[in-house]
Amino acid sequence: MKVDSNINIILVGPMGSGKTTVGRKLSERLKKDFYDSDHEIINRTGVSIDHIFEIEGESGFRERETEILKNLCSMKNIIIATGGGVVLSHENRDLMKVSAMVIYLSSSIEQILRRTSKSKTRPLLERSKDRRKTISDIIDAREGFYQDVASVNINTNGKKLTEVIEEIVNNIES
Repeated sequence: MKVDSNINIILVGPMGSGKTTVGRKLSERLKKDFYDSDHEIINRTGVSIDHIFEIEGESGFRERETEILKNLCSMKNIIIATGGGVVLSHENRDLMKVSAMVIYLSSSIEQILRRTSKSKTRPLLERSKDRRKTISDIIDAREGFYQDVASVNINTNGKKLTEVIEEIVNNIES
């Protein structure tokens, strides 16, 4: 799939799949600006995602997430790392599919558990008594949505960052 060099690239996948890390490195490689939608929400509201969840609930957060996604998708030649739940909204899925090449970074439950084990900034995990079950439930609920929006699926299990970047670049250039 040969992609216009000015097209946006959106990274989707569950929390801990590496969207932000991959996005930063990919932006350097492709010479595109990088935006993390969760960081954009924090920057614009001046409060943490946890705080938004606490005050406005998940629905309030999801409204803010859609607003940020619309703003970012109106820009050109950028890479966007999304929050893991961005695909829950039909509106968001439609927007991503028409405005970008969407790359799904899939990961095993074990890999996500390792990557999120020390995190204190993941509201859906913070309230959980069983992180493995929570992650499994989240992936089960969202997998079809990730597949639906994805132009490309990259399995990140056991791969180094450089390998994931190379795989993405090869998919973009082919």
